[in-house]
Amino acid sequence: MRRRLAFAFYRVAHAGAEENYLASQTVAREQGAKSWELRTSTSLARLWQHQGKQREAYQMLAEIYGWFTEGFDTKDLQETKALLEELNY
Repeated sequence: MRRRLAFAFYRVAHAGAEENYLASQTVAREQGAKSWELRTSTSLARLWQHQGKQREAYQMLAEIYGWFTEGFDTKDLQETKALLEELNY
C-alpha cells in the first residue's frame, strides 16, 4: 500500500512538473526568450529521459540547440550538448 501511494505521488509530481515546463516553454516562445526556452527545454528533456521518452526529448532539444550560432562556451549550452549526447546514445 505504501509503495503504491509513493508511486502515485511520484506520477502526480512529474505530471505537474511536465505541465509547468510546457507552460514555461510557451511563455518563453511568446517573449522570444531563446535562453529561457533552452533552459526550460533542457529541464523538460531530463524529465522525459527519466520517463523513457529519450527520442522525444532528443528531437525537441536538438531543434532548440540548433538555433544557437554562438555562446557555446556558456553553461546552458554545454549542459544541453551533454544531455543531447546522452540522449543520442
